[in-house]
Amino acid sequence: MNPTCGAKWKCSSTTLTLVLIRWLLGGLFLYMGLNKALHPVEFLKLLRQYDLVPSHLLLNLLAATLPWFEVFCGLLLLAGVAVRGSALLLVGMLVPFTAIVAQRAVAIHAAGGMPFCAIKFDCGCGGGEVLVCGKLIENILLTLLSAVLVCSRKDTLCLRHSLAKGA
Repeated sequence: MNPTCGAKWKCSSTTLTLVLIRWLLGGLFLYMGLNKALHPVEFLKLLRQYDLVPSHLLLNLLAATLPWFEVFCGLLLLAGVAVRGSALLLVGMLVPFTAIVAQRAVAIHAAGGMPFCAIKFDCGCGGGEVLVCGKLIENILLTLLSAVLVCSRKDTLCLRHSLAKGA
């Protein structure tokens, strides 16, 4: 029996919050990853706009694998397997992609002179066209929630919280 939850499932609010964060992130990344994976041509076109990699082969590889990587991380979080590692991988994806979206928005702002928060484009995140300020806030919030899971040691409702014993 888990010491943080008794036999009657009376868990602390912290424990329930961590479980809800895990399920929220897992479900969101599962949805976004599947949305990209089921529309690979559209996702590839969106990635091409960012001019991330010079090689078409590398760009195709990125477009083919990234959605499934998100799906995999989402499933791990939902199942409670390698929670800290999965959350760390999400932080590792969210930070650079947030910077890339911000960089593209700054370039659009500089070119067109429109107000920064009025800029709207499909960032390739799986949700269609979004206002850039809202997307940046969303990504920062998702990064912070992922960081909470990375730093957490609670393993309630997890099959395996971390892959290393004692971590």
